[in-house]
Amino acid sequence: MPELRAAVVGAGRLGSLHAAKYAALDGVRLDWIVDVDRERAQTLAGRFGADALTDYRELAGKTDIVTVASPGVTHFEIASHLLDAGFDVLLEKPMATTLDEARALAARAQRSGRILQIGHLERFNPAILRLRSILKNPRFIECHRLAPFTERGTDVDVVLDLMVHDLDVILSLVAAEPVSVEAIGVAVLTDQVDVANARLRFADGLIANLSVSRVAPRRERKIRFFQPDAYISLDYEARRLQVYRKSPPPEGGAYPVISAEQIDLGEADPLADEVASFVRAVVARSTPAVTAHDGLRVIDLIERIRAAMEQPQSAP
Repeated sequence: MPELRAAVVGAGRLGSLHAAKYAALDGVRLDWIVDVDRERAQTLAGRFGADALTDYRELAGKTDIVTVASPGVTHFEIASHLLDAGFDVLLEKPMATTLDEARALAARAQRSGRILQIGHLERFNPAILRLRSILKNPRFIECHRLAPFTERGTDVDVVLDLMVHDLDVILSLVAAEPVSVEAIGVAVLTDQVDVANARLRFADGLIANLSVSRVAPRRERKIRFFQPDAYISLDYEARRLQVYRKSPPPEGGAYPVISAEQIDLGEADPLADEVASFVRAVVARSTPAVTAHDGLRVIDLIERIRAAMEQPQSAP
């Protein structure tokens, strides 16, 4: 088959990573880098022998597939145009900033017959892939995703910036739907929520507690699962997955026995896997690994969390 022509919209940190993955992928030729900052677009394009543009609307007829890695507040406008123009799109998270926008994007992709894959990167994390075979009826999930302050991502609140990762992971691992939400958020350094906590109750009784901060003194990215027969702890930063299992008491014993297992995750490149999966979906015209419906579910839950934050807090 002829090479797919690829373009990346957004020449920041994330866009440069996507560009590198396309450039290294067989069957794909990175042709265009688009950024409103011409110098930045030209600099990144020069690294890969591509050409630079400052307006994504000029891509018409020049490429086949596009990654949108621009600021989150621009995702709806840019992805809408690209889908309507006939491009297959890998859209970085967040899918959109409102539920109405996310619904409109999903409808556009369906109407145009184009592939729209949402860039929820943790889906391709080997630890998350391994978890699918270990999790059995979890009853409680605890998430912490903390980071020191940077200006990156501050065009949206911390729920869209950071919590979005763990919300997608949980929704992809749990069969039941969330039925109630409690949440609180605080603006610290920006005019949007920088620290947030959400407590989700699912239809099967599962509780998930998520805490995020982008003004923390250090990075921390952990998720823990508690289920009847095991406690599972994943430290994204340390790349460590630990499983503690409960076995019946030994003969004559009064208490169960706890055994510990540390699972070696090995080396991996989730972004390369994400980009490769998008390309495979485009070539095969198949359902992408993370669909528009998946992205829509996350944005729907985020809107419910935001609404809960606006509810008056009851006195203790």
